[in-house]
Amino acid sequence: MSEKNEGIIVILSSPSGAGKTTLVNEISKKKNFKISISHTTRKPRLNEINGKDYFFISENEFKDLINKDKFLEYAKVFNHYYGSSKDAVLEKLRNGENVIFDIDWQGTQQIKSQKLNYKILTIFILPPSRDELYKRLLNRDKNHEKIAMQRMRQFNEDVLHWKDYDLVVINDDLNKCFDKITKFIETTDHKKDPRQHNFMSIHVDKLLN
Repeated sequence: MSEKNEGIIVILSSPSGAGKTTLVNEISKKKNFKISISHTTRKPRLNEINGKDYFFISENEFKDLINKDKFLEYAKVFNHYYGSSKDAVLEKLRNGENVIFDIDWQGTQQIKSQKLNYKILTIFILPPSRDELYKRLLNRDKNHEKIAMQRMRQFNEDVLHWKDYDLVVINDDLNKCFDKITKFIETTDHKKDPRQHNFMSIHVDKLLN
């Protein structure tokens, strides 16, 4: 918690398919975090619920919210807009609630640049391998190979931003990954470990080659 007994911000980012949404949901359920529900212009996936997973709106509606300065952050990803409601997030924080974000590196940079008076912890999730990531993407998009390949091409850019985060975790085991993240959130020492940095640098090189 922050010094004013207000909430903290935790941001999880990852290349598409690395597991951040699953981890965000687990942390929300087990560690009393409120999920920042994003607005998006993309169509719902199977089993996604409006108002629970996302607020699904039109592109015109989204652009109107941009013009009214209603987003804490927003970005265009895979030809669709995503954004986090400024008023909803700040109200939760002022009420002492911790807020967790499932956003990409663009949104993370925007939130950090605003110099909010709240503690911000950023966590980047990496897949164990390119092959495993591709399998997850095919499974998620119902074996739609074209979509999976598009996300794999974007992966090469997204993964380069891991160095900008406070903690980097490889999601090769969901439970272990969850434990590492929650331990990091709950500790008072958030300094980067040089040994971890070197290890992750080698892992990212393998992912890109």
